[in-house]
Amino acid sequence: MSKDQNIQVSVVVPLYNERENAPRLYSALHSVLTGMNKRYEIIFIDDGSKDGTRDELRKISQRDTHVRSILLRRNFGQSAAMAVGFKLCRGEIVVTMDGDLQNDPKDIPMLLEKIKEGHDVVAGWRKDRKDKLIIRKVPSQIANKLICSVTDIQLHDTGCALKAFRKEVIKGIRLYGELHRFLPALSKVEGARITEVVVDHHPRQFGKSKYNITRTFRVLMDLSSLNIFLKYIRNPLRYFGRIGVWFLFSGTLPAGFVGYRMVFDQVEFITLNVLVTLVFLLWVAGLQFFFLGLVASLIVRTGQRHGVSLATFLSFNKEAKNE
Repeated sequence: MSKDQNIQVSVVVPLYNERENAPRLYSALHSVLTGMNKRYEIIFIDDGSKDGTRDELRKISQRDTHVRSILLRRNFGQSAAMAVGFKLCRGEIVVTMDGDLQNDPKDIPMLLEKIKEGHDVVAGWRKDRKDKLIIRKVPSQIANKLICSVTDIQLHDTGCALKAFRKEVIKGIRLYGELHRFLPALSKVEGARITEVVVDHHPRQFGKSKYNITRTFRVLMDLSSLNIFLKYIRNPLRYFGRIGVWFLFSGTLPAGFVGYRMVFDQVEFITLNVLVTLVFLLWVAGLQFFFLGLVASLIVRTGQRHGVSLATFLSFNKEAKNE
């Protein structure tokens, strides 16, 4: 495949210890994508696997020029792996999916049709989900309701990895923590038009699930920061300014008491040094939050965006010889 050709579809797949699944997933993707008669690329991101997944990806990328295998130096997490894929993808439409064969590549044409209808983001809905009830389904349902209520994104399944995005939407998003679950909400900040389609979901056949109930708590922590981000991204001074006003007001009360004692009770200033120190600290803290809000507003207005550091991974394709 010539590098000068415009890629129409990029499929980004993060993997972690999926040695048995990687070649099977590649075969399924290859069959679907070649049948669509579109210029495509498949970007596999190995997130520091220890089970031989890296060797399988090397073999695949060496025999197929449509495939690029990105091997991270260690396990950075799914969000970081996806961020690397978004950084490197060249397709006009970017499709994301898990590497465990539970998402079905045969659903990709349906996602692309929805994009063609005018949507910017198409999210998969695992209506008939093939996972364990207590460990996977219940925590996911709770997290989904919380995410929808906080982000005002009405989706049945925010955790489904099978999604399609227009390139201009996904290129403006920076991922960290567990923010890959909030991609529709982050896309909404970019003004994206979002829809949802029912997709197939298969039970895991090989390997072990990387999800557990502790991950739900990490999602909830990221959700709290995302809530602030969505509310104040356009004007962070409003957020920091409110905190600053609270500190200034809290310092005014003891300041008034100090003034009252000095004027009416003739109390010497030195005897009120503890309260004076408290007033000083509260007022300084309030002013600092105001200045912090001003700095954050300047950063937002200049539109600075920091990309993923390419120094954290090695890229392997057909021409690569050694890690």
